[in-house]
Amino acid sequence: MSTATNKIELEPTAIRAWTEARTVFLELTDGRIFGFPADRFRRLKSASEEALKAVEIQVNGYALRWENLDEDITVPGVVAGHFELPPQSTE
Repeated sequence: MSTATNKIELEPTAIRAWTEARTVFLELTDGRIFGFPADRFRRLKSASEEALKAVEIQVNGYALRWENLDEDITVPGVVAGHFELPPQSTE
């Protein structure tokens, strides 16, 4: 006899955020570590390393906030690959 269970897909949320070498890293509630280049967002691209380090997790893990840069980014958005700027060419 099998039992059916309802599986609810939840959007990714962050429990920790930090930056290293102009990359923003997130530890997600499901255990994944996710990173993206700060240079994919206009305000982050022009920010200093020190300013990038001031990232805070808000809205129960659904948003990243840089108060000093007046920048807000959604966690589900970046995990889905929604960025403001295209990747920089390495050529």
